[in-house]
Amino acid sequence: MAKRDYYEVLGVKRGATADEIKKAFRNKAKELHPDRNQDNPQAEAQFKEVNEAYDCLKDEQKKAAYDRFGHAAFDGGMGGGPRGPQGNGDFASAFSDVFEDLFGDFMGGSRGGGGGRNRAARGSDLRYNLRVSLEEAFAGAQKTISVPTALSCGACHGTGAESGSEPQTCPTCSGMGKVRAQQGFFTVERTCPTCNGAGQIVKNPCKVCRGAGRVEKERTLSVNIPAGVETGTRIRLGGEGEAGQRGGPAGDLYIFIEVREHAIFQREGVNLYCRIPVSMTTAALGGDVEVPTIDGGRSLVKVPSGAQNGKQMRLRGKGMPALRGAGVGDMLIEFAVETPINLTTRQKELLREFEALSENNNPEGSTFFSKVRNFWDGMTK
Repeated sequence: MAKRDYYEVLGVKRGATADEIKKAFRNKAKELHPDRNQDNPQAEAQFKEVNEAYDCLKDEQKKAAYDRFGHAAFDGGMGGGPRGPQGNGDFASAFSDVFEDLFGDFMGGSRGGGGGRNRAARGSDLRYNLRVSLEEAFAGAQKTISVPTALSCGACHGTGAESGSEPQTCPTCSGMGKVRAQQGFFTVERTCPTCNGAGQIVKNPCKVCRGAGRVEKERTLSVNIPAGVETGTRIRLGGEGEAGQRGGPAGDLYIFIEVREHAIFQREGVNLYCRIPVSMTTAALGGDVEVPTIDGGRSLVKVPSGAQNGKQMRLRGKGMPALRGAGVGDMLIEFAVETPINLTTRQKELLREFEALSENNNPEGSTFFSKVRNFWDGMTK
């Protein structure tokens, strides 16, 4: 059976550019890949045909010979012409080619291009837990922290090699950091065991960092805590993490905020709660109480006469600021009416006298016990 024209196989015109040929091959290879066409018994043969066409047309010398002589250029009858494409090879070879072309950009560059060689590794991200007070969370603060981290070695400038020498390309992986092995139909890629993926080996290591390119040190940083932070807020400091290997970029430092509990205020979102003790006489007669605010100020709150235990009042704008400037919360005051203790004899006499005169002064109690009497009467009947 006569072979189809390679340009026809890829669906491009003669004279197509290298980019057009590569784009057409990628589309065809994805469309005809056997893994995506398991119900098509012809998929493997079509896939190999596409790979064979691309293997020829991507090579300038093979393409020139094919444009001049067609398939005859690779039949062995053209004298010293170039060797033919891998059309008669096994499927594993075809799969290896398409794997390289389709995924080379993600696995370190295409063959021979060296795009992935000596790739510097990015440093690890670091986490730091920082505790702040509620006052600091309210107003914002500038904090100084000490972070143990790996910094680029100043003696070798992060290369890991002694001054006057340079890291050498790993002979096992040729600088790719990975090695490949053929297993049946598949090409398996693993981290190079010689250089551990670095692509380079250091024969004359730096005496300061012992070839690591990094040294362990404690670094002092100044951190700006914005107003409104709460427990769980995360602050990112770009490039302040662990130094990269072989001169690679540094990681990031993530600061996680924890706001300590306060002795007076309880926080819920942007609102604050404050429980204020009120004497029994002030709750009964009414009066004024002075309450603290989170900014260190004082507010005079009027207690209405007859205030009950648990009654709340709202001080608008006296809460926490929103983290990104979207307003300010309120402070809720809750009255805690206190029952006096350690009474003197005279105080007890006065309270008993007061109780005898206050039959109709306890509305909640009167209503409750009226319901109780009705309940008992109903049970008796």
